[in-house]
Amino acid sequence: MNAKEITSQLFKMQDKEYSAFQARIIPSVEKEKIIGVRTPQLRSFAKTLAKEEDTESFLQSLPHKYFEENQLHAFVISLEKDFGKCASHVENFLPYIDNWATCDQLSPKAFKKEKEKLLPYIKKWIKSERVYTIRFAIGMLMQHFLDENFCDQYASMVAKIKSDEYYVNMMRAWYFATALAKQYDLILPYIEQKKLDAWTHNKAIQKSIESYRITADQKSYLRTLKVSL
Repeated sequence: MNAKEITSQLFKMQDKEYSAFQARIIPSVEKEKIIGVRTPQLRSFAKTLAKEEDTESFLQSLPHKYFEENQLHAFVISLEKDFGKCASHVENFLPYIDNWATCDQLSPKAFKKEKEKLLPYIKKWIKSERVYTIRFAIGMLMQHFLDENFCDQYASMVAKIKSDEYYVNMMRAWYFATALAKQYDLILPYIEQKKLDAWTHNKAIQKSIESYRITADQKSYLRTLKVSL
């Protein structure tokens, strides 16, 4: 199925009310570029495309016009089992990601099994000047390097990011809130020593307080660490 045929299929699944809803929650994408296809349908379509031999032509047809084409692209490459192929596709695709939803739903299965190979890519992506490339790098650190693979160096990488971009700093806050839930004693000094900018610092505390994985005593203490903006 070529790119034109894929787009035609997407329009057959269109839900105009859902399109209007998506336009409200994804403001960085022009509403005219949102067809309105629900995520389960896109994931199912991606599984079908991933089995076809000519899907490569769709993956190479960048930039895509529609939000759902980008979503589909993310879902297809997330299914790629070969790390090398997957990483190459991700590298090609990252410069064209223009919204938080596509960025956050790009979650390659191949990366989970090859974390050591993934790390050099993350270190490169996190230094990018592109908003969603940085956000994706932080997301990969959060997803793959906060449990037994955690290292203080990774938290430091996120803390050192300097950005005025909302979608970067929101992901940084999300990272530290999740890190507090999983590595509380090791991450707490980042909050106590105010290693984050004030907005991200407070947002990380807010998200932590909202988490069921943080104890009542921890939440009480974190509240005392909020700073004035």
